[in-house]
Amino acid sequence: MKLQMGRSDGLNTFTAYGAGYVSVNGIRHTSNLAVLPERLIPDWTKATFETLTVEDIELLASLDAEIVLLGTGDRLRFPSPELLRPLVRRQKGLEVMDLPAACRTYNILMAEGRKVAVGLLLV
Repeated sequence: MKLQMGRSDGLNTFTAYGAGYVSVNGIRHTSNLAVLPERLIPDWTKATFETLTVEDIELLASLDAEIVLLGTGDRLRFPSPELLRPLVRRQKGLEVMDLPAACRTYNILMAEGRKVAVGLLLV
């Protein structure tokens, strides 16, 4: 699905998504990644949802963001509370959603000027 939004110049915006991929600023990505308005982290983790570790979430918690979105693939799944401790310790907000919702929500929050990061599980 293509996303049509007013683009914020120089900032990372999701422009499309589909089964096993997302496009950021028109560039297609097929592996897990983390995205912030001014930074892209390809291969944020090699994990699947089932193999996520505290270290994977720690990296998201360390990013300069007030709210972290976690896109869990083609369906909504919630990580165990133990995995979320790094976010709680750093007092970061977390929203867990499927991949399409995470892309749309990121674009909205980013366009509002919010300090947002999204970690996407594409594998």
